[in-house]
Amino acid sequence: MNQLLARSLHRIVIVGGGAGGLELAVTLGKKLGQTGKAKITLVDAARTHLWKPLLHQVAAGTLDSRADEMEYFALARKHHFSFRLGRMEGLQRASKEVVLAPMRDEDGAELLPRQLVPYDSLVFALGSQGNDFGTPGVREHCILLDTPVAAELFHQRLINSCIRAQTAAKSSGEGSFTVTIIGGGATGVELSAELRMTTRILSSYGVTHFDPEKDLKIVIIDAAPRLLQMLPERLSTSVAYELCKLDIDVHTDEKVVNVSQDGVQMASGKFIPSGIVVWAAGIKAADFLKDIDGLETNRLNQLVVRNTMQSSRDPSIFAFGDCAACPQGEGLPNVPPRAQSAHQQASTLAKSLIRSLENKPLLAFHYKDHGSLVSLGEYNTVGSLMGTIARGSVFIEGTIAKWMYWWLHKHHQIAINGLFHTWLSTWAETINWARNPRIKLH
Repeated sequence: MNQLLARSLHRIVIVGGGAGGLELAVTLGKKLGQTGKAKITLVDAARTHLWKPLLHQVAAGTLDSRADEMEYFALARKHHFSFRLGRMEGLQRASKEVVLAPMRDEDGAELLPRQLVPYDSLVFALGSQGNDFGTPGVREHCILLDTPVAAELFHQRLINSCIRAQTAAKSSGEGSFTVTIIGGGATGVELSAELRMTTRILSSYGVTHFDPEKDLKIVIIDAAPRLLQMLPERLSTSVAYELCKLDIDVHTDEKVVNVSQDGVQMASGKFIPSGIVVWAAGIKAADFLKDIDGLETNRLNQLVVRNTMQSSRDPSIFAFGDCAACPQGEGLPNVPPRAQSAHQQASTLAKSLIRSLENKPLLAFHYKDHGSLVSLGEYNTVGSLMGTIARGSVFIEGTIAKWMYWWLHKHHQIAINGLFHTWLSTWAETINWARNPRIKLH
């Protein structure tokens, strides 16, 4: 009887447990799963969730990823949805099934066989990955900072390289170790400031015995005329000034043409010897999405959707966040790939999927830009707010901006775990901050 009831329930499958996908699963679990109106399934290749805007802190060691991770299986039980561990590799639209690739453990033994997950409504919330634009050497010699695993790898290399650099010979005017960040967007800028703070702390702990300003060189390269090209110019100018004070080299209007084991080559002829190179210059959707089973995609592998977030070629398939090309209106660019976009889309899509079960029309999504914040670690935070005190944007920086940046993370936690649980976890974070070293040293 229970099996017959389960089969009769509308099956909503969400692929991708990032910020938007997890928020959608939690909302639908509470609204539909708990009341037995639908079966909600979240699929992800990882077992835990980490808010992606925190990756630069994990990379620098100022945040222990394990302290902030959320367990998908536990969240599923708490919020009345199911979790399936697996990496999507294909789609069978005719039979309405998602194909999950076999998964192996750390020893190479098969953990899970190839799986088929049936659906009635399918939602892609896969986020994005680094886009190297075919630049030679990037895949071989760069760390693409788009997953917690990549962030942890960078941190290990940073700690080891700083220790090793103490005995390395250096030429006049050069640091004994150079970290080059390709990409002057928010990720690259925030990582550079966080790295400067990390190396100063490392030096104070005696982990390294070199001058963090002189012996560690941090470089940002971007092909655009200025940093943070997609954000207001005043914000960009303020960030550039702060980075200059931190002795971080910035090269704008410079296209990277090759990355080798020795460093980074630019089209202008400049070459920067580098110990670690991070690629943060662009994003795209997962490669397997390209024209997947006849669905329409663009050059970035993003699924083309209507303003209802339905796929242009299949009304039972939805997509949002970084993996979707969602229109804003005639003559306007698509919805930008930001955390606030995914949050807004998840909220609208949850309402739409509930309405669809009640035979009501879907809601059109309207993006509202609330502004942008860029954190420079303990040094400063700058940003612009939209639609606040006056029409247009309001520039903010300093303590107010830092608190607002902190609140964005808390807002995400509240959306997942509720206000009381977030309040408790915040106290726990405060205790750990006082008890543990300021940075992760291993």
